Amino acid sequence: LIAGAGGSAICADLGSRKIREELDAMEVMGVSPVQRLVVPRVLATMAVAVLLNGMVSVVGTLGGYFFNIVLQGGTPGAYLSSFSALAQLPDLYISEIKALIFGFIAGIVAAYRGLNPRGGPKGVGDAVNQSVVITFMLLFFVNMVLTGIYLQIVPPKGG
Repeated sequence: LIAGAGGSAICADLGSRKIREELDAMEVMGVSPVQRLVVPRVLATMAVAVLLNGMVSVVGTLGGYFFNIVLQGGTPGAYLSSFSALAQLPDLYISEIKALIFGFIAGIVAAYRGLNPRGGPKGVGDAVNQSVVITFMLLFFVNMVLTGIYLQIVPPKGG
C-alpha cells in the first residue's frame, strides 16, 4: 500500500516538478529540493507505515476475535488462550520495525526515481512504474532477511 499509493504519488509529484524545472528554480533560489521536498515526504511515509501497521494489527486481532466468537461460536477464553499461546510481544516490535524500514525504502526509492525521470512526461510515468516495481522487489528481499534474522533471535512460540 505504501509503495503503490504513497510511493507512486511521491514519484509522480517530484517527477512532474523536475520536468517543469521547478526543482532547478528552487536550487537557483538557494532552496534545497531534497531538504524541502524529499525529507518531509520520506519521514511522512515512515510515520504512515508505522501507524498503518499498528492499525492493521489492532483491526486484525479484533477481527479474529469477532470471527471466532460471533461467527464460529467460540468462547472468549479459548480465543485469548490460543492467542497468547501463539503470539508474543516481540512479534509486534518486529512488525513495527519492519514497517518503519519499509516506509523508508518506499519513500527513498520513490523520491530517487521522481528526481531522475528521463524523457519528459512519458519518463515520469515510466519512473512511477519503475519505483513501484523496484520498491516491491526490495521490500520482498528486506522482509525475507529481517524475518530470517528475527526467527534466529526470537524463536517462535507454541511450536
